[in-house]
Amino acid sequence: MDAFWKYAKQMGQMRWHLIFGALFALFSAGGLGAGIMAMRPILDILLESGNTGGLQALAQSYLNEGEFFGIIQQSWIETLPTSSFDSILFIMAGLAILTVVGGFTNFMHQYLALTVVHTTVSKIRRRAFGQVLELPLKTIVSEGPTDAISRIVNDTEALSAGLVAMLSKAVAHILKGGVSLIVAFVTNWQLAIVALLVMPILATVIRKLGKRIKRASGKALSSRADLYRASTEALQGLRVVKVYTTERYEAGRFGRINNEVLRQQLKVRTARALAGPFAEMITMLALGALTIVAAKLILDDVLDKSEFMTVLVALAIAGASIKPISGLINDIQQSGAAADRLDKLLSADPEPGHDSRLPTLARHHNSIQFENVSVIYPGATNPAVSDVSLKIQHGETVAFVGPNGCGKTTLLSLIPRLFDPDEGRMFIDGTDISRVRIRSLRRQVGVVTQEVVLFKGTISENIAYGSRHATREQIEQAARDARAMEFIDELEDGLDTHVGEQGLTMSGGQRQRLAIARAILRDPAILILDEATSMIDAHSERLIGEVLDTFCQNRTSLIVAHRLSTVLGADRIVVLDEGKIVGQGKHEDLLKTCPVYERLARYQLMSAHPSEKDNA
Repeated sequence: MDAFWKYAKQMGQMRWHLIFGALFALFSAGGLGAGIMAMRPILDILLESGNTGGLQALAQSYLNEGEFFGIIQQSWIETLPTSSFDSILFIMAGLAILTVVGGFTNFMHQYLALTVVHTTVSKIRRRAFGQVLELPLKTIVSEGPTDAISRIVNDTEALSAGLVAMLSKAVAHILKGGVSLIVAFVTNWQLAIVALLVMPILATVIRKLGKRIKRASGKALSSRADLYRASTEALQGLRVVKVYTTERYEAGRFGRINNEVLRQQLKVRTARALAGPFAEMITMLALGALTIVAAKLILDDVLDKSEFMTVLVALAIAGASIKPISGLINDIQQSGAAADRLDKLLSADPEPGHDSRLPTLARHHNSIQFENVSVIYPGATNPAVSDVSLKIQHGETVAFVGPNGCGKTTLLSLIPRLFDPDEGRMFIDGTDISRVRIRSLRRQVGVVTQEVVLFKGTISENIAYGSRHATREQIEQAARDARAMEFIDELEDGLDTHVGEQGLTMSGGQRQRLAIARAILRDPAILILDEATSMIDAHSERLIGEVLDTFCQNRTSLIVAHRLSTVLGADRIVVLDEGKIVGQGKHEDLLKTCPVYERLARYQLMSAHPSEKDNA
């Protein structure tokens, strides 16, 4: 529960909300206590047939017995009514006023408490999202993004429920129960002490059940993350699911995970269901024993009837106020599991390079160098990149080719530090990029991948993504250079057309051209094209090729190639196999000296377009 209390302390940043909320809760509880105290004079008036002086005489007798502790003055008592009926009307009018004031103060306490909780959780949720954005990509790849999403959305919601239970509900119940107990002690402290003997038993039961709830809640939250993952994968890949007729398989997979979530939730159910009845049973047994003792004392004329009734009502109200606390403690324990998962996320080490004290990297103008770099993914047995050394001059266009899974994308991901090498170092213009601010490095890199990522918004906003200060004219020019305006002009709203989720309202070629326009607008010193034209027809590729030929001048261009035309246009070709460089040079030379490249050129590269095979 340490993590839960750590987040609970963050509510202290809204100090005045908490202070006024506590005062309103105290006023509300005080009104309840005054109402209970008012029962005794009413009972005395009703039960004592010989009382003819009304509330005034009754108050005078209380004053003579020293029950007002010297607070009430004689002059005040003289203003009280002397008729029994008028006295009851007077007391009920006072209770009505207390009820209205109590309702208002209770509302204000709830209002301020919920404001504090939701504001605090909103800040924690924002911190969690920011933390995920700065986690190393390798961490997200190994653990999966849906687990992080579940922690940001589901776990913060569970934390919110626990904080609401503590600040909004538990505070009100504890204060009302505490004030009721104070009234019971003031009225007859011996009876109140007898009633409190059950508290250790209640505390033991609640603590044991709370631990069980926390354990089961933690497992349930993990299972819900798996449930989120399964549903996201199936719905995002719905076309594949339908084409391969795997609806039953996906439904079964979802059902198995859903059953595990249910199993853990049923464990929580059992513990929560036991807490209330146990507390109620122990409380009722204690009140029953108290009534037996009090009845004996009343029959022996040792205890006043109105005094007993007041104590009994006060203890009953205290029990009614404290009874829900067992459920609230269970809510807090359940929230503690979510807090632990959130704390694990927020305490994870972010990717290096965000320290503001690091120097910035000047715009690339000399060379890029890989020095004996190796990368191995978590859980993998073989490295994705193994002991690669390579130097690329500024302005050079280099094509990377190789069989699927040979490490091309991983190697180029080292340049913007999406991954850091497990061994070796990366240099740009002779500077170790691990020693500079990562933002100054990434601002110089433009990337277009085979899987285009578009965000919900307009076409203009998607092109300007990462270039927020771009003007409308610059955005339009970038779209023209990428040959995207050919289809944008045909849309009713042009650049202001809204893109559907993940860009599914557009064809693959259209999405690819928007991604290229985004890279062009960024004006990068280093351009990485990871099979960027794989979704574009041959005609569009030639048009974009003309644009890239112009755009790549005075820029270092690194291309993961799948078509022979791209390979032939490169200054140099680097061939990878099983994470290692097995050859580099020009097309004609590699055909003679590199068997891997010769096979690729024969069976993979040349198969893109028959016309290219003829040109080869």
